[in-house]
Amino acid sequence: MSSSFQLAIVMVAYIVFLVSWGIYQGRKVKSHTDYAIAGRKLPGWVAALSERATGESSWALLGLPGAAYAMGIAEIWTAIGCVVGIITAWWFLAWRLRDEADRYSANTFSDYLAARHGEVASLIRLVSSSTIVFFFFLYVGAQFLGGGKTFHTMFGIDAQWGMLITALIIIPYTIYGGFQSVVYTDVIQALLMIFTLTVGPIVGLIYLANHPEVYSQSVVQALTIASPNHLSIFNGLKGATAGMFMVGGFSWFFGYLGGMPQLTLRFMAISDRKQAKLARNVGITWTVIAYLGAMLLGIIGLAIFGPESLPDREYVMPATLMKIFPPVVASLLITGAIAAMISTADSLLVLSATELSENIVKPLRKNLSPSSLLWQSRAITAIIAIIALVIAYLSPQKVIFTLVSYVWAGIGCTFSVVILLTLFWRRFHGRAALVTMIFGLIFTITWISTGRDAVVTAKLVNFLATFLVAVAATFLIHKSEQQ
Repeated sequence: MSSSFQLAIVMVAYIVFLVSWGIYQGRKVKSHTDYAIAGRKLPGWVAALSERATGESSWALLGLPGAAYAMGIAEIWTAIGCVVGIITAWWFLAWRLRDEADRYSANTFSDYLAARHGEVASLIRLVSSSTIVFFFFLYVGAQFLGGGKTFHTMFGIDAQWGMLITALIIIPYTIYGGFQSVVYTDVIQALLMIFTLTVGPIVGLIYLANHPEVYSQSVVQALTIASPNHLSIFNGLKGATAGMFMVGGFSWFFGYLGGMPQLTLRFMAISDRKQAKLARNVGITWTVIAYLGAMLLGIIGLAIFGPESLPDREYVMPATLMKIFPPVVASLLITGAIAAMISTADSLLVLSATELSENIVKPLRKNLSPSSLLWQSRAITAIIAIIALVIAYLSPQKVIFTLVSYVWAGIGCTFSVVILLTLFWRRFHGRAALVTMIFGLIFTITWISTGRDAVVTAKLVNFLATFLVAVAATFLIHKSEQQ
């Protein structure tokens, strides 16, 4: 039995289990609040694992190992920026956002901002929800594209058929169970991810020690002989260029500070403060172990294959697993990685649908019954999924991925400023928040589209510029007496 056939069997079995589990969890959904935010009753460990799977699936399993394989220890700055950002979010923001969501009975990210800044609630709903729906709607399309490429790479399936398979995997349970189903399928993925990133490096180091025919039997030696830059923490750069390289990697930190709605929503859904503490501990522990494992797995791949053997650096994780594990075990771990990557779309899909349903459609259709609101959410989820799939088929890939590139800087860093000042500065008010959102999005689009992102990363520049605008707007624009 060939390894690709074993991989296909394991993948089909895993996906059937995942979809069945998602539909089973969807049976618990009784209202639109359950659908949008799991009734704000998530156990801490569930919220933490879901948040980590949503935030790190393809990055931790494919992107970071690939970067470590290609660049060596210089990739540590990106890892440090992400880890410090995640720890900061879980330690300082998660329980506060949980309390705020409970206080204002907020069902979505925009719902909370609108309730918190009641002076311009309708405008904040419109601007925030429209922005999130537009960009994350295209993000869903990008995930469909990524799923299609993955099926093509692993099984030789035409990429367009792969996109359809990807959609058919996630759409049924997402439409049926919404956030509830998505969160609990994330848990399965997070557990398999952490198993891969823990056991994989351990077995990999043992494999190196017992196979003298590999490129190098030591990860340090592998880094040394791969290139002069692989053991350089600044990738061989010096002076100001080295500083910009470090800042560029660390700048991922800013997007984790409450500004990514699909992650913040997990904080808001935690049931109580005790569970928020549990979630913090689980989330931080998972993150530290996963990032160390991902970096090490990429360097172990370098030691096994050498720097020039793989056609694509992001193949290093599946290639390494197939080398060090028996085919069936490797197939299970690779399947988990693929499923985690392609099903990231479910979180983005349910986020876009609930933002549109709760903050744009619902205010226009007043006096709907609870059951009508629930079916409205499901219908909107289905419509968005279908349109996103059609756009993924028809639109040039370059256009979709260019717009997606604005998400982390334009949405993540902009909304991080709004969330931080909302939580920690009483003087910050609704009109200033509205100005901040609009400025941050326009600034990011301008900065990236004019090519300046290649000089200084938009994530850093936008966060700093938006923060200054937010402070200035707070002082210069009068706060309404109605707020």
